[in-house]
Amino acid sequence: MQIYNTNKFTFMKAVKLITTILLGLSLTCACTNNNKKNKKTESNDDRGYIVKVGQEAPDFTTLLTDSTTFTLSDYRGKVVMLQFTASWCGVCRKEMPHIEKDIWQLLKDKGLVVVGIDRGEPMNKVIDFAKKMEVTYPLGLDEDSRIFELYARADAGITRNVIVNKDGKIVFLTRLFEEQEFKAMIEEIKRLL
Repeated sequence: MQIYNTNKFTFMKAVKLITTILLGLSLTCACTNNNKKNKKTESNDDRGYIVKVGQEAPDFTTLLTDSTTFTLSDYRGKVVMLQFTASWCGVCRKEMPHIEKDIWQLLKDKGLVVVGIDRGEPMNKVIDFAKKMEVTYPLGLDEDSRIFELYARADAGITRNVIVNKDGKIVFLTRLFEEQEFKAMIEEIKRLL
């Protein structure tokens, strides 16, 4: 009988110990998941942006396909549209003709500056891409994605557009090509011009 009681006592201790461990693990998991949620909330943008409307646009310089350079801060006093793109992006290919026709061709003479920033590709590929897409707005290089990563997380996708006002502040951000958002962006650009 005493052996049975000892085993029962040992068994109960083991159950309590296992229960304590499981409770501790579940609390640890809950805290870890909560921290992940908080980090996502901290970015405040589920589209992968690390910049926000109202913030000064991060400055950069890029080499354009015509061998000139473009430095964003040189265009203070102008409305600037940055389009992050790449030849491998199907949505970019869908959006670019609309940027060319509905934005660039209509608004370039009113002072709008449009620059496509090609993510992760060399000059020859970007030149071929512009020709295939029949776009006349300038494309710049971002072979190592450093420019992209000033605006969005490294793991975030493209296409995306950033509208910068005459004071150098971000006023509009898009992700993918959604018709209503695209129309709203055009209206914002017209208002700013």
